[in-house]
Amino acid sequence: MSKLFPSLGRRRALQGAAAGAVVLGLLLWWLLPLGETPPSGTIVFSTGTPRGVYQEYGERLRTALGKDMPGLKVKLLDSAGSQENVERVATGKADFAIAAADAVETYALRHRADAGRLRGVARLYDDYVQLVVARDSKIQSVADLRHRTVATGLPDSGVRLIANRVLRAAGIDPEKDITPVADGIDTGPAHLSQGRIDAFFWSGGLPTKGIRELTRKSAVRFIPIGGALVAKLHAATQSARYYRATNMPESAYPRVQHGSVVPTIAVSNLLMTRKDMDPRLTEWVTRTVIKSRDGIGAHVHSAQLVDLRTAIYTDPLPLQEGARRYYRSVKP
Repeated sequence: MSKLFPSLGRRRALQGAAAGAVVLGLLLWWLLPLGETPPSGTIVFSTGTPRGVYQEYGERLRTALGKDMPGLKVKLLDSAGSQENVERVATGKADFAIAAADAVETYALRHRADAGRLRGVARLYDDYVQLVVARDSKIQSVADLRHRTVATGLPDSGVRLIANRVLRAAGIDPEKDITPVADGIDTGPAHLSQGRIDAFFWSGGLPTKGIRELTRKSAVRFIPIGGALVAKLHAATQSARYYRATNMPESAYPRVQHGSVVPTIAVSNLLMTRKDMDPRLTEWVTRTVIKSRDGIGAHVHSAQLVDLRTAIYTDPLPLQEGARRYYRSVKP
């Protein structure tokens, strides 16, 4: 009977298996620290409004954290958005949260003592400002919003912060020149479809579920926000330095864009915590954020943009010690 493997083939097979084991071992070391007992306890994570990306990302991340740290209970809190999230973490009402960089900087300028406790965990993905109107609307620019009924986001949201700044850059007083409505992504799309508002602002990852569903049910379009407005924003306030002119890609909402990009503004989102958070726990959370990118990204498109190479750039926040440990451990 012939041998199943000649001696040379068997040796190569064993060498290949050994090499594969080394690679797998290195991969597992990068993903999770072997032999270390996972942290346990309870943390509070402040997310966002229903149908928004913050909330969806937070729910998916909680599941990923539960797999890596079975003894850790993650309590999710709905919120108005970035401004409320920053305040909650700074004052101890939440342990972790997502917030846009401009909201973090704005809070720091207003509350320097509390802001000194804030720390970054990871830069996640960019929010895009999305200004939506009915397809047959006469509104063609931000300036055309004058004397209109406009949803500018919930109080204490990042949407409200950036919407009011965009309006002012266009020469519109958000309190006097429009009828402002406190709609978020949970109610704004329906109110636009019903004709109760003329336009609504949203700032979120692409695509946002609430807007994607609106484009399937109603005839809408996006109002461009050009680079000239970004220049005026930068000149108006210090925290506007986090805004950059960009284009909403044609693939974001294909039913509406029909292969065309939409000029707009983007701002980065940060996962944040406090200086006094347990560094070991923060290190594990950071690892899960990076490791779960593809799994979460399969459901939350924005999460696909989480990248180890850019995650460390959490300006204006310094890195939390636990996050710093993780990034140092995986540094090539």
